Amino acid sequence: MDAIRFTCQKGCTKCCEVKGYVYLTEEDVTAAAGYLGLTREAFEARYIYRTRHTRRIRKPRGRVQCPFLTAGGCGIHPVKPVQCRLFPFWPELVEDRKAWARTGKWCPGIGVGKLVQIGTAVERAHEMRVRYPETYA
Repeated sequence: MDAIRFTCQKGCTKCCEVKGYVYLTEEDVTAAAGYLGLTREAFEARYIYRTRHTRRIRKPRGRVQCPFLTAGGCGIHPVKPVQCRLFPFWPELVEDRKAWARTGKWCPGIGVGKLVQIGTAVERAHEMRVRYPETYA
């Protein structure tokens, strides 16, 4: 892969509907709590599930993924978590041509828009490694 194309498509929430978890950094928690007018403690009590080494958004009952997903898109879009902001520039996708192609089958933004140089894509993917070191150890 020398270069790839990606442009997020207006109104699309496909990435928000994928099964899995949204992991949060400390900065994500602070930003989202502030955006919602909550203390960190109140935000954590309401929206976060913690394990010994991770912090992730608690999935609401009867919904596939995120409590912030609305009919209009992301309800915390200006402060959405790093994991969400960087999609699809995740190491497991950028570094694997087949994984990128598989994701492109359901993500309408893959293969669309201006070229993204592979160096730029790798830099974005590296941010995932920096922000979530326990995931990419």
